[in-house]
Amino acid sequence: MTALSQLKTLYHLTLSPIRGETHQERLDSFYAGQAEDYDEFRKRMLHGRDELFAELPTEPGASWVDMGSGTGMNAERFGDRLQNFGQVTLADLSESLLEVADNRIASRGWRNVRTLHADITRLDVPDDSTDLVTFTYSLTMVPDWFAAVREAYRILKPGGVIGVADFYTGRKFPAEGLKRHSWFTRSLWPVWFALDNVHPSPDHVPYLMSLFETVSIDEDYGKLPWVPIIKPPYYRFVGRKAAG
Repeated sequence: MTALSQLKTLYHLTLSPIRGETHQERLDSFYAGQAEDYDEFRKRMLHGRDELFAELPTEPGASWVDMGSGTGMNAERFGDRLQNFGQVTLADLSESLLEVADNRIASRGWRNVRTLHADITRLDVPDDSTDLVTFTYSLTMVPDWFAAVREAYRILKPGGVIGVADFYTGRKFPAEGLKRHSWFTRSLWPVWFALDNVHPSPDHVPYLMSLFETVSIDEDYGKLPWVPIIKPPYYRFVGRKAAG
């Protein structure tokens, strides 16, 4: 990625006005000018995704829905294991990003992968039908992210797995075993990210843990491109829908 393309993407992230009356219009306004450079730039700022996908199961014939899939890069993270899935659905509301995903599918010759242009809080997917659901840095961009998590719960089979990686902030008084963030961390990052309609929440991890059996939870900090010293917190969560 050239310095010029990095600066172009950084402009769209920080200075380009975001227009639109609906969530879809705002998403396409935000991503239209950076869709082609999306993956290369964000691999330096969206941490934990490779580690998350290395942990997730790929049982033969299983179904996977990637909610807020963007360009479909997550499918690449499974490598050869992607072919184990019977059906993969890359669901997103941004047509700009799904166009890149469609091109990726065609160029890779993935016959078990399709895109779905949809609001991920209301998917046309049957109840209890999906083996794996993932969100990677998409919950913070969904206005009603509670509804998106409930939708994941709805479509997951009993015993199905959910994997999430995203920015967040801890609660002022977190539950035992979870990180406690400073006032500075809890105050800075929601304001910083809100400029791009990204909303880290102290409720992500507690809500996920209330709906799903925790398989693993990891909390850390990750560097942002062009931003010295300070690092935002992110988490990785793997959970399971209770069987029966």
